Amino acid sequence: MRNSEYDENRMILVCNDDGIFSPGIRALAEVAKEFGQITIIAPDRQQSAVGHSITVSDPLRVTPFQINSKMEGQAVNGTPADCIKLGHDKLMKRKPDLVLSGINHGSNAGINIIYSGTVSAATEATILGYPAIAVSCTEFSESADLIGAQDATRRAIRYALRNGLPAGITLNVNAPAGPLKGMKWARQANSRYVEEFEGRIDPHNKPYFWITGRLEILDEGEDLDLNVLKKGYATITPIQYDLTAHEFYRNQAGDLED
Repeated sequence: MRNSEYDENRMILVCNDDGIFSPGIRALAEVAKEFGQITIIAPDRQQSAVGHSITVSDPLRVTPFQINSKMEGQAVNGTPADCIKLGHDKLMKRKPDLVLSGINHGSNAGINIIYSGTVSAATEATILGYPAIAVSCTEFSESADLIGAQDATRRAIRYALRNGLPAGITLNVNAPAGPLKGMKWARQANSRYVEEFEGRIDPHNKPYFWITGRLEILDEGEDLDLNVLKKGYATITPIQYDLTAHEFYRNQAGDLED
């Protein structure tokens, strides 16, 4: 029996960056099916931290897939943004009414937003004119309990469907593992990674490097996404792809002279 929120005329596109066989995308698809018909188009392999990159020098290939004889979709040998672009232009018979990306295994709060393929899939959908939501669980393990992230997704979907989203705005959702304690609006924390590159030597006596590091918060406030998550709540952050520094721009006048 369908719930009252289901609309058979609503098409929802589901994507991610962890790959089409990730437990997170299956968890997200299960929630999406409560609200409408779904189409899954996702990378055929792990694509974490590829950001908003797109494939321009190699062909994109699409392979149908099926999980447990139930969920059908299409796997693309490209990036999350590729999947959204290709779905929009070629793969979908009907344009989506909503695009969901995730559930990512690992937080996409703070500076992680700009590196995230999960968030970039959602922002690409926004660029194309679709309402879009990115969803992540703060725990990296693929065995993480995603029930709270699923509940947070439901709340975000209801908000987007009832209120709509302004042009250029994407919703970025993060949730701790386990049951949902609550969900709060939050702003992206100003943060950065203090990185180190550990040098090693391979069996052929050639050097290589592994990146390591720690996250540094350069901001204060109880409403920071990272701080809200630390208190056990899920966060929802409105983000935009317009990178213009508007306040700085407004303070400039005339031409730039020598």
